[in-house]
Amino acid sequence: MDKTPKNGVMIAFGELFLKSEGVKKLFQKRLVDNLRFFLAKNTVDFKLFLLRERIFIETEQPKAVIKVLKNIFGISWFAECLYFPESDLKEFGDFVDKNYHNWIKSRETFAINLKMSDVSSSTSLATKEVIERIARRIDRKVNLNNPKKELSIEIRKQGWFLYFKKQRAQGGLPFGASGRVLVLMSGGIDSPVAAHLISKRGAENVWLHFHSFPLVSNKSIEKIKEIARIFSSYQAHLKIYFVPISRAQVEIKTKAPAGYRILLYRRLMFRIAEAIAKKERCKALVTGESLGQVSSQTLQNITIVSDAIRMPVFRPLIAMDKEEIIKLAEQIKTYEISIKPHEDCCTLFTPKHSTADGKLEVVKELEKKLNIKKIVAGITKEIKVMVQ
Repeated sequence: MDKTPKNGVMIAFGELFLKSEGVKKLFQKRLVDNLRFFLAKNTVDFKLFLLRERIFIETEQPKAVIKVLKNIFGISWFAECLYFPESDLKEFGDFVDKNYHNWIKSRETFAINLKMSDVSSSTSLATKEVIERIARRIDRKVNLNNPKKELSIEIRKQGWFLYFKKQRAQGGLPFGASGRVLVLMSGGIDSPVAAHLISKRGAENVWLHFHSFPLVSNKSIEKIKEIARIFSSYQAHLKIYFVPISRAQVEIKTKAPAGYRILLYRRLMFRIAEAIAKKERCKALVTGESLGQVSSQTLQNITIVSDAIRMPVFRPLIAMDKEEIIKLAEQIKTYEISIKPHEDCCTLFTPKHSTADGKLEVVKELEKKLNIKKIVAGITKEIKVMVQ
């Protein structure tokens, strides 16, 4: 029998461990499906083993697997791993004896972390005994408090697993485990970060981008496509609605005072977004709003805009300052794209002074002068859809 260990990567679940058994199974299936899709997409050869609280991916391309795992939600940590099928303490100990000098330098200290899971009740090995018998094979000093190297060993009914360095993963919930949301994607710094955070909670994204082309260039549209390519590393398919809104803005500009135009624009956007969200079976809208960041994002004005629809609106950035948002944008690699100059559909028609303390009754009176249904119907005819 071939006793050569198999190479691979060990994966630990994130929050799935806290779910009920029924929910856990559904989320595990979603995570496994996501792993299979993205590993195949990146042409990685692999075998996947679902274990209790773990997934082991057998592969001769561990670096390629790890590159994929760094973008997968629902994983707590991962580590390059050796798998010993149908092994026992003697065989495993012999392997450690022959190879420990490759893992632990002569002056380095070590510790052993042992986990026994799904092991048959007939197994007579005790945790302390296993650790002691393996440690005897290693001619290095033990340091249980602050070891230079840690050997993590898991004994399972499928065999023995050995790994050394855990790498922190994205965490969160598996993509698609929490339903669908419609993200209002402006192309600025904030909305891609909001989309990333809501994705981390397991929500599948559908994007909606309002633009003013052809009154301005199509730079904002190209930015959205560029940001979408980053998101394609952890969302299998991304549907994007490109919605022209300049005609509606021109009409609002001619019929409403300057201080209230932004509120009217945004209420109109929310109505269109809600209609598309219902069509796409999305349960909520998502925006990149941060409380008090601009005049339209004061508590009063957020309330006024939200009043235009019945669907819930999630605002993952609501309590963050700009510095925190920029830091996250840099981490997810959207910042450099977001700061590219473009003419925003709102800033094009933004007055110099917009009210920070709007009045809902005033907004509703102003909307009576507008044929909202006609405006929305006209815009709907010109919507274009792209699947990334």
